[in-house]
Amino acid sequence: MSLQLWDDEAALQHRLELLGLTGVKRIALHENRTVMVNLVREGVLRMHRGYVYAPDRVLRAVVRFLNPRTRPAQLQRAERELLGFPAEEYVPPKPGSRRAERSQPGDARALEVLADLHRRFNRDHFGGRLSEIRFRLSGRMRSRLGELVLRERRHRPKEIVLSRRHIQRDGWPEVGHTLLHEMVHQWQAERGLPVDHGPAFRQKAQEVGVEPSARRWLDARGKAARYS
Repeated sequence: MSLQLWDDEAALQHRLELLGLTGVKRIALHENRTVMVNLVREGVLRMHRGYVYAPDRVLRAVVRFLNPRTRPAQLQRAERELLGFPAEEYVPPKPGSRRAERSQPGDARALEVLADLHRRFNRDHFGGRLSEIRFRLSGRMRSRLGELVLRERRHRPKEIVLSRRHIQRDGWPEVGHTLLHEMVHQWQAERGLPVDHGPAFRQKAQEVGVEPSARRWLDARGKAARYS
C-alpha cells in the first residue's frame, strides 16, 4: 500500500467521522464503478476513490445512508445525493489501460442465447418488468463469473458481462444461474435499491431460486468463483 493511498483513506475516514460516521474500522478505496459505497464485513467501508474530492454535503449523505436508524424516505434521498456526485470523473481511467476485446468464434450465438434466457427469466421470475439489456462476453474474467455494469451518472443498468470461460467450461445451466444472479442486481438497480449482496438481494435471490451468495463453488479443485 502506497503512502498516498493510505493518506487518502485516512483523510476521508477522518472527514466522515467528523460528520458523524461511527462503527467503521477503516476505509478501503477502489475504482470499481459498479458499487460506489458498500459497508462490508469487519467494519470495512469500501468507497470509490472519487469521494476523496466530495464536498461535505455528499459525505453527510454517505453518513446518513450508512446509518441503520435512517428512515426509508431519508435513506432514498441520501442515496440520490451520494450517487449524484460524479465520483468516477475525479478518477478517470488511465489512457490505454483497457483495450476492447476482440470477439471470438461462437460469441454471436452465445449472446443470442443469453438474450433469450434473459427474456424467459424476466417473464418467469420478474413479471416481465426488467428492461432489455446489452450483453458482453469477457475473456479477462478469471475469478469472476459475471458482472452488472451500471451507468456512471444515473446508477442504472448498462450491461451484463459474462465470463467467456464460464460459458465454455461450465455449460448453460450454470451460466443461467449466473445470469439470474446478475438479473437480481438489475432488479435492485431498476428499483433504486443499493446494488449489493445485502438483505434485499438475498430475499429476492431466494425467490427466484439462486444462491444468495457472492460466491459459487464451481472449480473442481475447490476454488470458489465469484459474482460481482
